[in-house]
Amino acid sequence: MTGDSWRERRRALLDDDPAEAERAARLLEALGTENRDDEEIEAEHRAGRLAAAREYAPDARLEEELQLRLTGPDTDGGALRFQWGDALLEPVEHMVSVAAGTPVRLELTGISAGSTVVHARPVVAPTESGDLDTLDAPAASAASTGLGTLTTLLDALESEHDIREWARLFDAVEALSRALSRYELNLGVTWYDADGHMRRARLTERGRHYVKRLRETRDRDQEITISGRITELRESGLVKVKTGTAKNAPAYDVRFEEPGELLRMRPGLGDNVHFRVRFRQQLDSMGIARSTEYTYLGPAAEQTSLPLEP
Repeated sequence: MTGDSWRERRRALLDDDPAEAERAARLLEALGTENRDDEEIEAEHRAGRLAAAREYAPDARLEEELQLRLTGPDTDGGALRFQWGDALLEPVEHMVSVAAGTPVRLELTGISAGSTVVHARPVVAPTESGDLDTLDAPAASAASTGLGTLTTLLDALESEHDIREWARLFDAVEALSRALSRYELNLGVTWYDADGHMRRARLTERGRHYVKRLRETRDRDQEITISGRITELRESGLVKVKTGTAKNAPAYDVRFEEPGELLRMRPGLGDNVHFRVRFRQQLDSMGIARSTEYTYLGPAAEQTSLPLEP
């Protein structure tokens, strides 16, 4: 329902009274057109209720609510398909938790029409008295922190801006983006916090395409030397080399492109080796290493192995 639908209903009721209809038309023209959407109107109502409550209880707070609006070819009925729920709800909860830096549990409270609108809220543990104390609820505070960060990130994705400062969130957002693309869905996120404020953002086809571009990788090669003791051999041409005697010493899986070359070397478990290898990283657009591999190039002179993380 749009913000000015009540005006249309009023006009319809007065169609049989021309004089009253004319007076109503002049009044409506003077009031102007209501351009706010449902979410903005709801935010204003919540702020009004909170202001009234704080006249009597200065510490009053509202119940927090998260709304997820799904739009797409199959959302007109206002229903949530099971496969959508399985693919989307857990990734959203995971995103909020990662953004908050602490686990945040969410629970479904309802589904309404207007495309498909999912209503949820943070799970708040009961106090010893059995009541829900939203004023001091850490889960609610964490949810608000997480949703604030998440909506900022989604805005940046939709605008195709640099998102490297949110790199830790990228894997979680990418999982959600893939799920939305699978079902041809766009996502609107609206967060109503306990102090009457609203935050919202979207992840549409434009944002999803940007996520996909950011995920594309490029190779970065470096030649290094790995020295250590063989702790594992495989016929496929893989050798695990541990670079020290300590339990936590780095170990590297070195792959031979020609397994026959490894067989001709006749290595044994426990042998000390000095390999010259190609260290290849696949980096995405934010500089995150998506994969690493070590490929044997030839023997190397004896020396200490390069201190790289495997």
